[in-house]
Amino acid sequence: MRDLAQLKKQVHDWNNLLARSDDLIDLIKLCIAEGESSMSQSIADDLLMLTTDLERLELDLFLSGEYDNRNAILTVHAGAGGVDSQDWAEMLLRMYIRWSNSTDNTIDMLESSPGDEAGIKSATLQVNGNNAYGYLKAEKGVHRLVRISPYDSDHARHTSFALVEVVPEVEEGIDIEIDSDDLRIDVFKAGGAGGQSVQKNSTAIRITHIPTGIKVSCQNERSQHQNKVIAMRILISRIADLQRIQREKHISEIKGKHVSAEWGNQIRSYVLHPYKLVKDHRTGEETANADNVLDGDIDQFIRAYLTSTVG
Repeated sequence: MRDLAQLKKQVHDWNNLLARSDDLIDLIKLCIAEGESSMSQSIADDLLMLTTDLERLELDLFLSGEYDNRNAILTVHAGAGGVDSQDWAEMLLRMYIRWSNSTDNTIDMLESSPGDEAGIKSATLQVNGNNAYGYLKAEKGVHRLVRISPYDSDHARHTSFALVEVVPEVEEGIDIEIDSDDLRIDVFKAGGAGGQSVQKNSTAIRITHIPTGIKVSCQNERSQHQNKVIAMRILISRIADLQRIQREKHISEIKGKHVSAEWGNQIRSYVLHPYKLVKDHRTGEETANADNVLDGDIDQFIRAYLTSTVG
């Protein structure tokens, strides 16, 4: 049913684009016939929107992976470097939230661990929308920031790192089976920024999948049950993604193209000083408009990555 709904939406979107194109062509012909120039700006704006929508629909054609049409679960981890890296992790989280809002996706914040002074140590959000995972899988890896630190009294230049993990949302019992005997569940008190306790009762949950060693913690909700449900959702998706990676290692046609989300894999640099530049090291795609990128304008990088993976 999920695949059928996706196909119906694709057909509707292409038909809508065709109808809008025909309407614009008719308007242009009418303006030319009557020598009307007052509509030129409106026509230019409509053409730009059509071009943007066409590029997005063309990009959808590259998304044929097993889970590309699923929702995405995205986690940002601050790297070593204290408050600067934690602030950078929060900047990245904001970037993905802005991108999601611009693409009409909805967002559920699943888990967040605040930084000691500013920013976040880690955060996990679920992005719900058409091909959310297919797009955001392009963001897996280490993101590097170079800037003048706002937290350094000497105003020195700092380099900060953050790791982005992206897995598809999957359903237990449909996409994957989990044996309850393979899980270890620990309960602890939730902690806030600066080590402060935000809950007197033990409501935070940590679930460990013993065979793989994958661990997931959740402390956002006041209910232990709610935290367990969210932690299981993240855990199941990460296990399914690990299984997918293991399967893909045996497929020769994608050999060398898979990008693993490990600390040693730096995929993109964001330089804010002494000049401004964002560059993707996998594709060579770059722009000097770093502010727009950090405000969520990352489509050009996603497009460049996806087209580079089509051989």
